[in-house]
Amino acid sequence: MSTAAAPRHDRSGSPVEHLDVLIVGAGISGIGAGRYLSTELPGRSFAILEARADLGGTWDLFRYPGIRSDSDLHTFGYAFKPWREKESIADAPQILSYLRETVRENGLQDRIRYRHRVLDASWSTAAARWTVRVERTDTGEESTLTCDWLFCATGYYRYDRGFTPEFEGLERYTGTVVHPQHWPEDLDHAGKRVLVIGSGATAVTLVPALAGTARQVTMLQRTPTYVMPVPRRDPVANLLRRLFGDERGYALARRKNIAQQYAVWSFCRRHPKAARRIIRWVNTRQLPKGYPVDEHFRPPYDPWDQRLCAVPDGDLFKAIRGGRAAVVTDRIRTFTERGVLLESGRELAADVVVTATGLNVQAFGGIPVSVDGEPVRPADTVAFKGMMLSGVPNFAFAIGYTNASWTLKVGLLCEHFCRLLAHMERHGHRICRPEVADPEMPTRPLLDFAAGYIRRAVDGLPRQGDRGPWLTSTSYRDDSRTLGAGQVTDPELHFS
Repeated sequence: MSTAAAPRHDRSGSPVEHLDVLIVGAGISGIGAGRYLSTELPGRSFAILEARADLGGTWDLFRYPGIRSDSDLHTFGYAFKPWREKESIADAPQILSYLRETVRENGLQDRIRYRHRVLDASWSTAAARWTVRVERTDTGEESTLTCDWLFCATGYYRYDRGFTPEFEGLERYTGTVVHPQHWPEDLDHAGKRVLVIGSGATAVTLVPALAGTARQVTMLQRTPTYVMPVPRRDPVANLLRRLFGDERGYALARRKNIAQQYAVWSFCRRHPKAARRIIRWVNTRQLPKGYPVDEHFRPPYDPWDQRLCAVPDGDLFKAIRGGRAAVVTDRIRTFTERGVLLESGRELAADVVVTATGLNVQAFGGIPVSVDGEPVRPADTVAFKGMMLSGVPNFAFAIGYTNASWTLKVGLLCEHFCRLLAHMERHGHRICRPEVADPEMPTRPLLDFAAGYIRRAVDGLPRQGDRGPWLTSTSYRDDSRTLGAGQVTDPELHFS
């Protein structure tokens, strides 16, 4: 708990509020962090700052048709709150409802401050605290907060702008162009020809959703992606709920799905050739007879070099079988007045073009951070246990798994964070700073996988080492031991 001090004032003369913990972001990670703090350390003061007008993060930001999870909600949901819907793969309104319930049930309503955007954060070792400048996004008013700990729960991509590559001739196109991250409420695609550029999770979600009312939907991809059908409803999980009730049934379903996720990922990594054959066999059975599977659904990389795309109940394949959707694998030469001209010479006409071309990744919401007057460059830091940064005191962040459900990692990180704070209070510590003992330790990117949106941003992200505690685990089983049950102390974690 923070030490009493004389009231401080900002430049306008207003009192500066001090908090034990300041959480940035009211998405699934920030809400989870708030719940763990309120239950594990009920005496701590904290607030959650959210730049947007509502909670939910990703699930409030994205409004494109069909927006849904690509992980099952028995693992994407919190360990402490059962998922009670019949659908295991859920849409955004269902997930938002779940998050709102979590906030209400844990009394977090008054902890969240909407339309509060962090401008910058500076750490003072002499004062043993962070000073955080905040702007009201509705009025432009600025204020200052101080805190003992800063917990960044902003995810890892930009909310204000998605990624769109430079397309030659785009200015000539006379139709409508939209990025999924900024979907207009009044966009009417019914009866129109829609071209979706991209092949990732957003594209394979959009295509079947649009195909229900559009005249024709074409997914134009430069490179194929691994796509696998998954059941929208998990019959085993629903049976467990009926037999054992919400709490016990959810816990059992969660355990089953954690093991299932790990088994699939592990098999793909250990036996990539066999995994390729299995995925191709499944795709072939889902697609029309004689369909060119290898042209459109055979990536040049191994499974889980990039994240697999899940399609609930095979909806993408159903749209293709029904003739309402098509896939084209080619490169764009230029836009024309009517659509796009491909390198093959084929022209695709479209009334609406959707650029499902990815995200812009940034570390910690793009917040400028400094320590004792020195700016922190994320790429010059190494992640400690995947939750703190070398040389940056009293700073934690939440980034989930890329090979499993995001929230599995976040839950373990939040539990470990609370145990760390409790340890510091017991021993009278005010400052906690990770430091790399071996300056020659090899490093690689923190998010070490081949997705284009990660490769574009790698120079702005922290690094990880080749050994613990600097090696960022991608295994829930390993993290359960090191984060869930392991010691919070470490020779390379310094307290003062």
